[in-house]
Formats: sequence, structure tokens, C-alpha cells
Amino acid sequence: MSIFGMDLFDVDDLTLNDVLLIFETAQRFKEAGFAKKWTSLKGKTICTLFFESSTRTRISFEIAAKRLGADVVNFTASTSSLNKGESFKDTVKTLDAMGIDLYVIRHTEPGSPMMLKKYTKALVINAGDGIRAHPTQAILDAYTIWERFGKIEGLKIAIVGDILHSRVARSNAKLLTMLGADVTFVGPNALMPMGAEQYGIRLSNDIEDAVNDADVIMGLRMQLERQTTGFFSSLDEYNEFYGITPKTMSFAKENSIFMHPGPMNRGVEVIDSVSDSDASTVEEQVTNGVFVRMALLYLINFKNEVI
Repeated sequence: MSIFGMDLFDVDDLTLNDVLLIFETAQRFKEAGFAKKWTSLKGKTICTLFFESSTRTRISFEIAAKRLGADVVNFTASTSSLNKGESFKDTVKTLDAMGIDLYVIRHTEPGSPMMLKKYTKALVINAGDGIRAHPTQAILDAYTIWERFGKIEGLKIAIVGDILHSRVARSNAKLLTMLGADVTFVGPNALMPMGAEQYGIRLSNDIEDAVNDADVIMGLRMQLERQTTGFFSSLDEYNEFYGITPKTMSFAKENSIFMHPGPMNRGVEVIDSVSDSDASTVEEQVTNGVFVRMALLYLINFKNEVI
């Protein structure tokens, strides 16, 4: 098993067989349900090392770890000794001295998980680093698609919105193309990263053309906090041209789904009649996030019980 004992910095650390094994393991955990508790990680301590705000990712990792029997320590940068001038290195060394077995790190700076690994022998999972990568979000998104359609190969997927600032878009593009999907990035030129073609995807400024006959339409949050200059004249203008509406969905296949990694800016990248429709998998993605992260923790970390 190549995934056993490895760190996870981005989806390209995984093989195709690793991804399929994660899907199958997550499915078994999901079939067992939320009430079932496990002892796979009993005696292990997992630290959620978050330097950036999070609801879904942090809580789902905490729930996943606890359901597998681990002890969980939540680190919050704003209330730590970092505010007293302690370095990142010394913070990690202090935590290591308390017996941390695995870190789940989220940070505003790209490359932070790799930097963390320089200072610890514990395992490291990237829960989002700047605009670079968000592997576990991509895996749970892909799992949700796989669960809904029974496959990913050959599906047409449009990822719409603020591609430039989106770590989710980058990791999803890598993973979904690995799994054989036809992926298109859709948005205004100002919100397209240079060299995006390297991910093996298509680029489009025409949302109607890009979503035509699509199986999946994934909206992305407009990340105003990462924008240092204006990329469009107003949010209303953005919504007019790139907001996902029932009309947008009408160009896709009849059984198409709408996805969003959250949090959503309703009325900007999507309107309520889409995000709250039967086609929406937004809440399903949150649920699947717990089981996918359980699968990851179960597979990569320690000697496992049979599930």
C-alpha cells in the first residue's frame, strides 16, 4: 500500500490506486454511519494546526480523528505564543515535545506543510496552503462525483469563478484529470492564472459554452480577501456574467450536479435557486468530507483494524 505512512502535500502525491482505495474506504465508513466508533487511532494524538480560519475542514478532520479513536489538539495561531514572538519552528518543536503523531496544517503561505515537515518527524496532511493546494477538498469533491455517477472517467466538468486565487481549483484540476475527466476552467481573463493549461484542462471565458453538456458545474467562492486589486468593476457585474443560475444549469446535462467547496457567497457566484436545488451536492460534500478524511487518516497513519 503506497499510501501507508506518507505525508499528503497535494493530490499528485497519490497514485490512481491510492485514490480509488480512499474512495472505497470512505464508502465503507459511510455505510457504517456516523454512530459507529473505531479504535484504529487509539493512543495517537493529532494536532489541527490552523493559521487560517476554517469551519468545514477543521471540524471534519476533528470529527474524523475522534471517530477513529484519536486524541485531538486544536492549535489556534491567534491565541498562541506566536503572538509573543515565538518562531514557527519553535512552536512546532514545542508541540512535538508533547507527543504529536500527526499534524493537519492550514496556512496562508504556500509551501507551509513542507516547511512544517522540516521540523517534525510526525506525519503531515495539508489542509490548504495559500493558493497552492487543498488536496483533501479535491479528494472529497472527486469522491462525491464518483459516488453520484459511479465513475469519473469521461465526465465533463466545468469549474467556474475565481480560479486565480483558488487552491481548490488547482488540486481538483490535477485529481480530476488524473481520473480521466474533461475539465474546463471558466471565468474572466483577470481571474485566470498564468500557465493554467499545465493542469491538462481547457480555459474558457464563455460560461454557456463551457457548461454545455456538462455533467458537473463547480462554483468557486470569490476570494476578495486574497485580492489586492480590483479584477472586475463590481460583484453585480461578476454575477451577471459568471453567476451560476437556473439558466446556466439548463445548458448542462439533465442529470448534472452543482458543487461548491464552501463557504458560498450567495448572489455572487451562485443564486439560491441553484444552491438549494435537488441538483446541489453542497451538503453532501460536507458529509463526505468526514468519511473521506476518516479514510485518509485510517490508511496513511497507523496499524489498522479491519473495517
